[in-house]
Amino acid sequence: MQTQTNTIERRVLGRTGLEVGRLGISSSYGVPGDALEQAFERGVNYIYWGSRRLASFGAGLKRLGPQRDRFVLVIQSYTRMASLMAWSLERALRELRFDHTDVLLLGMWNKPVTPRILDAARELKRRGLARFLAVSTHQRTLVPSIAAGDDFDIVHFRYNAAHSGAEQDIFPHLPAVDRPGMVSFTATSWGQLVGQANLMARIANPSHPIPKGERVPTATDCYRFVLSRPEVDVCMTGPSDEARMNEALEALTRGPMTEKELAWMRRVGRVVAGK
Repeated sequence: MQTQTNTIERRVLGRTGLEVGRLGISSSYGVPGDALEQAFERGVNYIYWGSRRLASFGAGLKRLGPQRDRFVLVIQSYTRMASLMAWSLERALRELRFDHTDVLLLGMWNKPVTPRILDAARELKRRGLARFLAVSTHQRTLVPSIAAGDDFDIVHFRYNAAHSGAEQDIFPHLPAVDRPGMVSFTATSWGQLVGQANLMARIANPSHPIPKGERVPTATDCYRFVLSRPEVDVCMTGPSDEARMNEALEALTRGPMTEKELAWMRRVGRVVAGK
């Protein structure tokens, strides 16, 4: 496996040509607007106005309005009714007082996106309300076919030390040129990789191959593990407060993991996955 030996802070987001910080930030988990602004100053510019659109985060986004050309706004639609997509996006844009989103993300499609939904998304792009289209999925085996096509400019997919199947199902099958931007989510496996009490109880079980003294990862470790993969352009974070945001930002300071660190994370990941 290849790891990066240089900075992991910036990346061109696949065929979009957009320059992004390698950490993205979601509105859904409680991080306040002032922490968003601080992260933005550290280079976090892939900003996801997601399914929980909290007021403080939205206020922070509005304050970043004068610097609109410096960040990539992502607005998600979970709708399965094509007629509701425009209403949903326009409402989100009105709330933020922006005239377009850079990325319209079609949320959680574990099968091919239906033609009616795709047509509705393309119409919003034609109208100038969205610049690029993205799709998110938990179904890893769908990703190579999405990446080989031209319907979507960005793919969101799950990847972490406990759910590392992307290393077999996605990464080896990406196009060598003109690939979509690749954005990973759930770096901490919904907190399982950093759940001290639960994880230590599993490690203490003699049936597991991990010594009792094995260190439990921090969130920083989880983000570094993901960002060590050159195929990942952006790793999403869902901090709940400023302290958690700083933990994520520390991954950019510390850089990619060594082979020894990666091996340790994989051992812990196997415990979390129950393997």
